[in-house]
Amino acid sequence: MALANAGLRRLLVDTGEPRDWVTPRRDLVTALLGVWFGVGLMIDAWAHTNLGGQLETFFTPWHAVFYSGFAAVSGWMIWQAWRNVRAGRQGVAAVPRGYLAGLVAIPAFAAFGFADMMWHTFLGIETTVDILFSPSHLGLITTMLLIITTPLRSAWNAPDVGRRPALRRLLPALIGLSFATTLVSLFLSYGDALQWRAVRIVEALSDVTQGGAERLATAMVISNVILLAPVLLLLRRWELPFGSVTIMYAVAVLMPGAQTAFRNVPVLAAIVAGGLAADLLIRWLRPSAARRPAYWTFAALSGLVTWSLYVGVSSVAGGGLPSVPELWTGAPIVAGLIGLLLGALFLPNAIEPADDAVPGKA
Repeated sequence: MALANAGLRRLLVDTGEPRDWVTPRRDLVTALLGVWFGVGLMIDAWAHTNLGGQLETFFTPWHAVFYSGFAAVSGWMIWQAWRNVRAGRQGVAAVPRGYLAGLVAIPAFAAFGFADMMWHTFLGIETTVDILFSPSHLGLITTMLLIITTPLRSAWNAPDVGRRPALRRLLPALIGLSFATTLVSLFLSYGDALQWRAVRIVEALSDVTQGGAERLATAMVISNVILLAPVLLLLRRWELPFGSVTIMYAVAVLMPGAQTAFRNVPVLAAIVAGGLAADLLIRWLRPSAARRPAYWTFAALSGLVTWSLYVGVSSVAGGGLPSVPELWTGAPIVAGLIGLLLGALFLPNAIEPADDAVPGKA
C-alpha cells in the first residue's frame, strides 16, 4: 500500500519543469489513431441509422471498432506522458503541451462508456432521434471531441509551426479538427443538409406549402455554420496551405455519408467541391487575422460558393432546377451572409501577427 501511495504521489506531484511538445510524427500517430476512433463512430452511426430494429445489445461489431479505437488512441496518449514520467518528470510537467485536456477526458469517456452500456442494458437501444439526446451519448461525444482534437491543441502554439505552415506539418491538426466537425454534425443530424438526396432538395425548393423548404433552409444554415466555423478558427491562427479546406470538407461528408449509406453521393461531392473552391479563395484573397477585409470576404464568398454548388449539383442530379427561383437563388446568398456574420464574430478587429518564435501555452 505504501509503495502504491508513493507511486501515486510521484504521478501527481508536479516537479515544475516547463512542459514540452511531442514531435510532429507523434502528433500524426495521435491523429491517425483518432481516425480509427472516429471511423468506429461512423460505423456505429451507420448501424443505428440503417439497422435500427436489429440492434438488441450493446456488444456489437461496430461498438468493438469504436471502443478499440478509443483504447488505441488513449493508450498512445498515455504513453506520451509516461515517457516523460520515466525521464523524471512528475505531475502536469510530464504531460506534453496540448495533451492535458485529452488525457483528462480519457477516464471520463470510459465512465460514460460504462454508463452507456448500463443504459442500453436496462433501457434498451435507441433507434430514432432519441439517440442524439441520450445523456450517456452526449457525455461520450463531448469527451471524444476533447481526445481527437489533441493534435490541434498540440500544434496551436508549437514552436516549429509558423504563420504559414506546410500542409504536411498541419495535417494532424486538420485531421483532428475535421473529425471533431463530424461529431458535431452527427449530434445535429436532425438539421443536416448533407443527408438530403438531390431529388428531395429539388422538391423542397419547388414547394412553399408543405414545409420542406423551411426544413431544408434550416438544415442549410446549421450545416453551413458547422462546416465554415472550423475553417475560420484556423484562419485566425494560420495562413492555411492549399488543400486544407478540401481535406476538412472531405472528412466532414463521411459522417452524413455513413448515415445515409452513401445514397447521396452527388450532394456530398458538391460539398467537397466547395472545399476546393474555398482553397482557391484562400489562395486568391490570402485571408488572415491581420487582413480583416480579406477574412470577411472569404467567409462570405466561401458560404455563397459552397451552397451554390450544393443547389447546382442537386439540380443536375435531381432532374432540373427547382421551380421557386427565390428559394434556389436566395438560399446560397443567405449562406454567404451567415458566413459574413461568422467572419465578423470570429474577427471583429484585425490582429497583428505575433512573433512565431515565442511559444504560448497549450
